[in-house]
Amino acid sequence: MRITNNMLINTMMLNLSNNLNRTQKYQYQLATGKRIQLPSDDPIVASKALKLRTDVSEIQQYKRNTDDALSWMEVTESTMKQITEVMQRMREITNQAANGTNTGDDILKIQAEAEQLRHQLIDLANVTYAGRYVFSGYKTDKPLLDANGNFNIDILNSEQIKFEIGIGDDINVNVTGSDLFNNGTDALTGEKSGFVDVFDRVIAAMGSDNKDELSNLLGELDSQMNNLLRVRAGLGARMNRVELTANRLDDDYISFTSLMSKNEDVDMAEAIMNLQNEMNVYQASLATGARVIQPSLVDFLK
Repeated sequence: MRITNNMLINTMMLNLSNNLNRTQKYQYQLATGKRIQLPSDDPIVASKALKLRTDVSEIQQYKRNTDDALSWMEVTESTMKQITEVMQRMREITNQAANGTNTGDDILKIQAEAEQLRHQLIDLANVTYAGRYVFSGYKTDKPLLDANGNFNIDILNSEQIKFEIGIGDDINVNVTGSDLFNNGTDALTGEKSGFVDVFDRVIAAMGSDNKDELSNLLGELDSQMNNLLRVRAGLGARMNRVELTANRLDDDYISFTSLMSKNEDVDMAEAIMNLQNEMNVYQASLATGARVIQPSLVDFLK
């Protein structure tokens, strides 16, 4: 078989190209820190990388969900804490008004404070988070109560806003206004809140200086307080669960990120060594090629 100059040159160019491609591969690894550039470089690594990236992305979304859930629940908890303080103060002044040692002027002052507590209770019932009414169930664009303490909307205890905080793991983040402000009974539009109704009756009894009625209403205030504590305890239990889930997601994120790094990231020392080796091979192939194609007609005429 006759070896022509074209065959030598083509073979040399092919080998130079292959050597340069291998050099470029390791340059890419050092520049990006990643083992592969294309799935064809290592299909197994690429397949694992896609799965791990999907897992990390899901964990990040669940972390955002838990953060949003906790923010909503913290606003709700803070509001119920303030409602508890309003209730405690209302009970104190109701007990004070019922003891029979107050003057008429004293009763008027106590009644004025009770009216302000009623206004504060309604304001707290209409608290918002990120522009959404917290206690309005699914109808988060509408306030729960009007100025008279009547429900603006129909609201059911089953109107639970749920956040997905894990695969197949949902949790309701809201407290329905019917559960908190209507003793756990579904509420209809125009119906007065049971919570506000007790306050109104206390204020009316103060206005008439009806001490027997005030004494009886202390029990109803206690009943409302017990319902408030029940709802607050339920929310606290759910908050604890979300916080535990958030901690687990933090651990999962670290673990999966570490696995993804081990799967994708290049060993820098090995890449540097491989690059240097391929550069030596490339330089050697260039030198060899120069010798192969060096002879010309002038060289033969010498």
